[in-house]
Amino acid sequence: MPRGRSEIRIKRVYEPSAPSDGRRILVDRLWPRGVTKADADVDYWARHAAPSDNLRKWYRHDPAKWSDFRDRYFAELDANPEAVAELSAELSGGTVTFLFATRETELNNATALREYFESRS
Repeated sequence: MPRGRSEIRIKRVYEPSAPSDGRRILVDRLWPRGVTKADADVDYWARHAAPSDNLRKWYRHDPAKWSDFRDRYFAELDANPEAVAELSAELSGGTVTFLFATRETELNNATALREYFESRS
């Protein structure tokens, strides 16, 4: 975990970047459709810390599966310490914004990932 605690925000990658975003980290496994790298203004792409394709396809943003999704995603992260360490190194103590593509703004992998890091700091 980083020494200085980061404030982790979440935002859709389709929203314009803002100075208040701080370091912008894309936390999806796939690059978002219709967004150029220049438009996305991504500082780091944490694709290896994103949910596996199998987990993502199983979840399909079904609110009834949210708790199980979080548990399974946290287990994937725990089993992938290299990806967690890489992402953790990007959390330098300032503001960080986890970017995601889905239309689901509450129950998504960025929210779960923020919970994962907050529960372990």
